[in-house]
Amino acid sequence: MPYIPNTDNDRKAMLETLGLDCVADLFRIIPESFRPKSFEIPPGKSEFEVSQWLRHLAGKNATDLVCFLGGGYYDHFIPAAVDAVLRRGEFYTAYTPYQPEVSQGTLQIAYEYQTSLCRLLEMEVANASMYDGGTALYEAALMALRVTGRNKILVDGGVSPIYRKILYCYTKNLSIEFHEITPVHGQSDREEIAKYLDDRTAAIILQNPNFFGAIDDFTDIVNRAHTVGALAVLSVYPISLGLLKTPGEMNVDIATGEGQSLGLPLSFGGPYLGFMTTRMEYVRKMPGRIVGETVDREGKRGFVLTLQAREQHIRREKATSNICTNHALCALAAQTYMTLLGKQGLVQVARVCADRAEYARERLGAIPGVEVKCSAPTFNEFTIELPRDAAEVVNQMIERGFAAGFPLGRYYEGMEKYLLVAVTEKRTKEEIGQFAEALEAVVCH
Repeated sequence: MPYIPNTDNDRKAMLETLGLDCVADLFRIIPESFRPKSFEIPPGKSEFEVSQWLRHLAGKNATDLVCFLGGGYYDHFIPAAVDAVLRRGEFYTAYTPYQPEVSQGTLQIAYEYQTSLCRLLEMEVANASMYDGGTALYEAALMALRVTGRNKILVDGGVSPIYRKILYCYTKNLSIEFHEITPVHGQSDREEIAKYLDDRTAAIILQNPNFFGAIDDFTDIVNRAHTVGALAVLSVYPISLGLLKTPGEMNVDIATGEGQSLGLPLSFGGPYLGFMTTRMEYVRKMPGRIVGETVDREGKRGFVLTLQAREQHIRREKATSNICTNHALCALAAQTYMTLLGKQGLVQVARVCADRAEYARERLGAIPGVEVKCSAPTFNEFTIELPRDAAEVVNQMIERGFAAGFPLGRYYEGMEKYLLVAVTEKRTKEEIGQFAEALEAVVCH
């Protein structure tokens, strides 16, 4: 059975209708240097041959590295029960619950997920999940424009460069006025923020902990934004909220983040999970879907899609966004993880991360030629300066069995010697000691 069921006669008829001689003519508009070298597709392989080839490719992955890599995605322990629940047939095969009456289980999970996020972030309302952390932040920026009717946005330079790239790319043709505030010693520059905050500002976008690992209390910035009628948008690392001040406590208007750390494995960039929370007064400006609780005619508890702000459901001009895919299966993983750990479990995981990161910070800072940068408090991630190029050091550390961290020179000019190191509850003191010894051997010889 061919993958494409069109016969030669079918293709000939279609080409004649289009006035073309061959399939290659369909791609004439593409510059020749970008076209395929040939449209002659080789014969297909058997299922066994494909499986063998994929195993060969997978075998090239370094799966046994001790991971100190972060930058927004973290190697946390995932209880076996998360995967067990995730793979139940009634959840694994479900997609968007367009028919709520036959999707009660999926809807209940989304409702519980929303509730858990509101409690974790201390915000008033959450949607049923989004594509990932970067697009969730982009959606928050557009939401701020809708709420305020303004088009100027301040972006703190401590926000993930990956998120900022997504934000600027997606808004390139929207005539939004962006001002990026460069951090001072890895922390938000209050004076510069005050200089640019005015009555034309729709929002200021912040991150806690920021990309360099520094944590902050943004209450003062949030309150200053409110005095000029601007909203405060905060991207957060959910595990850190076991210890840190929440967005709700800081009086933030919209809080977003990447939910990968809540029960999802590191997997070459996805599928992951974006989350978004806000104040109840802004709920109708929120993208995506919101699941609500109700009762049927017999008084039995049930769940419905209370809000669907996509163009399929409402008038196009009133739709919020089309980039609001909710990752229902990933949200199920996150909800299962949060349920298994509970409030005290999340606090314990956060405390272990912070304690072991502090231990690693001390061990690495004691290596000759290595300097811990930024005196600000950190959670589980921190920046060090090496005596030579960080990317080269990372490559050498891989040979010694360690994913040593994120070389900041990839995104920041002049920071080629800087390395971002992350520590989670999975990293033991023995591993941290071995990591420090290996790093010292690499940078000092």
